Amino acid sequence: MLNIRRLSANQAGFREELDRLLAWETVSNEDVNNIVKEVVENVRTNGDTALLDYTARFDRMQLQSGAELEISQERLQKALETIPSAQREALEISAQRVRAYHEKQVQNSWSYEEADGTMLGQQVTPLDSVGLYVPGGKAAYPSSVIMNAIPAKVAGVEKLIMVVPTPDGEVNDMVLAAAAICGVDAVFTLGGAQAVAALAYGTETVPAVDKVVGPGNIFVATAKRMVFGTVGIDMIAGPSEILVYCDGKTDPDWIAMDLFSQAEHDEDAQSILVTEDAEFAEKVYQSMNRLLDDMPREPIIRKALDDRGAIIVVDDVDQAVEMINIIAPEHLELSVDDPKALLPKVRHAGAIFMGRYTAEALGDYCAGPNHVLPTSRTARFSSPLGVYDFQKRSSLIMCSAEGSNVLGKIAGTLADGEGLQAHAASARYRVKD
Repeated sequence: MLNIRRLSANQAGFREELDRLLAWETVSNEDVNNIVKEVVENVRTNGDTALLDYTARFDRMQLQSGAELEISQERLQKALETIPSAQREALEISAQRVRAYHEKQVQNSWSYEEADGTMLGQQVTPLDSVGLYVPGGKAAYPSSVIMNAIPAKVAGVEKLIMVVPTPDGEVNDMVLAAAAICGVDAVFTLGGAQAVAALAYGTETVPAVDKVVGPGNIFVATAKRMVFGTVGIDMIAGPSEILVYCDGKTDPDWIAMDLFSQAEHDEDAQSILVTEDAEFAEKVYQSMNRLLDDMPREPIIRKALDDRGAIIVVDDVDQAVEMINIIAPEHLELSVDDPKALLPKVRHAGAIFMGRYTAEALGDYCAGPNHVLPTSRTARFSSPLGVYDFQKRSSLIMCSAEGSNVLGKIAGTLADGEGLQAHAASARYRVKD
């Protein structure tokens, strides 16, 4: 039987128990930091030589030159043409839906003119280049290619460079096919901290980029944190999470499987059920125990649920919403009659799946919104990956002579107050009276 926590929101010490349950330390330990620091500095200093050394050491591939790290566009196209037709169709439909959704996020430049002729505005431009890290080998995720590459391309990013590890030369054709569908410009067989360093600093073969995005293990996450500032990054993501709020009217087997869908990611994933129906909570618990043994990733699911999962019984919908906003989940399912009615009360969630028929897994693959979401309660202050992460804004200011006359006096007064005389003089040089 599962040892998942079964809690009541009104029991003594509940909030302390909840805080312990939600706690997740994303900071790497000192050993990992030291390893990554050495790798990053080696790649920064020695370029391709370091990459070839790490590829031989970690991926067990002996390459003679940096040029051998690149996968040709012909190879990407061949993968697209040779994968099973059902897989190709699924990838293409997913890409179409993700593209259609993200096209609505494109920000446009704007400006306005004041009465004296002064123009103010904002110019929106795409990043020049982006690096996309994709896990490789057996842990291959073509959906990650789609979710990261398409918003970048929709934003207008000119150069999209993908890195994917290929341990023992193992290449996942669905990943390469997804790269072809998404219009990735170059793909390199690189993984780990060395791949992130190569994207950040550039080597003889791998071009430097302006931003690095995509999921990876603790070494990849640590490297992203380390190179931030030289390049932008998307986020430092923690384990996957789901919170399902159900009123007790949904098939308990559906809810159990929804909780499994996140728990199977890894042993640190978190699945939480919130309901005001204690009898339903027990039915879901029984469903989980009955269905678990048939799951191929049963050991992972079991450990995740036992270590970080919970079933929380609340008094009413208001207390349920309070739980949602405290937990700020990456994925939130509102499995109730009228989920739209709850939206104004839900302040913190990465993605919200509404209604009994909206499984979170649809969002992972093909619904349209991005599956790169804030974890570890960071939905309190951050948002899903989107087109806006690949665009930047420049402020526009063009003063008329009349406008400069007025603003120069104001700026001069403020600059004097700050003791910055050159600022004040610069502003006043253009004042006519």
